[in-house]
Amino acid sequence: MRYEGKAKKVYATDDEQRYVVEYKDDATAYNALKRGTIQGKGVVNNAVSSVLFEMLAEHGVPTHFLERISDREQLVRAVEIIPIEVIVRNRAAGSFAKRYGVDEGLELDPIVIEWCYKSDELGDPPLNDATAVALGLATPDELEDLFELASTVNDTLLPYFEERGLELVDFKLEFGRTADGDIVLADEISPDTCRLWDLASGERLDKDRFRRDLGSVEEAYQEVYRRVVEGAEPRPIAGADA
Repeated sequence: MRYEGKAKKVYATDDEQRYVVEYKDDATAYNALKRGTIQGKGVVNNAVSSVLFEMLAEHGVPTHFLERISDREQLVRAVEIIPIEVIVRNRAAGSFAKRYGVDEGLELDPIVIEWCYKSDELGDPPLNDATAVALGLATPDELEDLFELASTVNDTLLPYFEERGLELVDFKLEFGRTADGDIVLADEISPDTCRLWDLASGERLDKDRFRRDLGSVEEAYQEVYRRVVEGAEPRPIAGADA
């Protein structure tokens, strides 16, 4: 095993340019201060991420994804992760709403794209462009690429999720550099990394159910799986408290 993170394990292969990523059921929140398990989460996130990576590639977004090879595993290109979390916000929610004292659900116009330094030890502090460059995390040209790619991802995902009865409130992206120096989308796109609200009811169908002890966590993840992977019609979550 090459690396184990909070939600995934990464394994080397016979090809040094390819890794196998295994998705776990472990769940964390608040920079791992809260820990638990969401049954079936790894299967859901692997499948959802695989579908979304393939769809984004069809829309011109380069990714590290190559193929899903099992329920919990996918084959990816080896990349050097850029230590910047890219947060895209269509509505105010979570830490953003708390930081600025606004109601959750406030529509943001224009959308907000933020940088955070990827460091659990430091609490993923926010960055501006100058700080990111001064710390050697990325070049000005790379930051421009991250902004353009994140915007394209958002423009592609918004109508995709809407067609499936989901509102993309905000989400986190990570990017990596290939051996050739190209920047590609990496990590995952899933209920772990996106806030997804049901368009009809406003139910939260993402990791906020775990963060905030809302209950029906597994059911929420399975509902996203149904809509994204199986193309099923939306249905409410039994017993959920949105």
